[in-house]
Amino acid sequence: MLLSNEPLIRLGAFLGVFALMAAWELLAPRRRLSLSRWQRWPSNIALSALNTALVRVLFPTAAVALALVGEQRGWGLLNAIQLPPWLALAIAVLALDLVIYLQHVLFHAVPALWRLHRMHHADLDFDVTTGARFHPLEILLSTLIKLAAVAALGAPAAAVLVFEVLLNATSMFNHGNVRLPARLDRVLRWIVVTPDMHRVHHSIVPRETNSNFGFNAPWWDRLFGTYRAQPEAGHEAMTIGIGQFRAPREQWLDRMLIQPFRDDAADYPLGRREPPGAPARDRTPAE
Repeated sequence: MLLSNEPLIRLGAFLGVFALMAAWELLAPRRRLSLSRWQRWPSNIALSALNTALVRVLFPTAAVALALVGEQRGWGLLNAIQLPPWLALAIAVLALDLVIYLQHVLFHAVPALWRLHRMHHADLDFDVTTGARFHPLEILLSTLIKLAAVAALGAPAAAVLVFEVLLNATSMFNHGNVRLPARLDRVLRWIVVTPDMHRVHHSIVPRETNSNFGFNAPWWDRLFGTYRAQPEAGHEAMTIGIGQFRAPREQWLDRMLIQPFRDDAADYPLGRREPPGAPARDRTPAE
């Protein structure tokens, strides 16, 4: 029952959260967009659809299905020990979230992986569609990592489904161009990654790009020292994106797909660590 309904559950959650966030962005935007939605949304949404189709074709055994097989055959850590179902579910969700955090750091740290991931950061604006804007090669690698983590952990199928729904929902939420009261944001970011918290990660300033890697839980950044509360320029004045690919034409699907194979990636964020007291400076196309 869980396996047969998994695609519908995920699709329904995605469409519902997307519609909610898109309406919220219209009613209470945090920043003025530098490009119109018509210049960005078609390519970002088409990319999301392409990624979904690729994963379904190349990985017909979804993570939930793999978890069910693991439960039947006793694969993984959680299948080797006796835990209450609720505790196994909670541990699995948290562990998978930690894997995503570490994977995110890795995609910033390794030049070849940054070539794939930088397309996500090359968006000139920050809104709900940015949360679905990932290169297909990054999605395929991420899927392999997730499947390996599910098998090694022995995650219950219910936990995998909960995690995947949460990951999609929180990715759209924390990429939202939405305004939250400052007091509410300060409270929420102890529980979940908020848009103001994650927006810092999309700053053009390298040491801000090199922070706030979390998607679901905000605790990993605090625990591993990658948390940064606010951008130095402020949320309205900060520049979103990276120094490369800043022409509006670069936001078209064809140019986005070939971004990993263009220009030099030697100046990747974790290769440009700056001392804590160094003044912030933007990256410009000329650098």
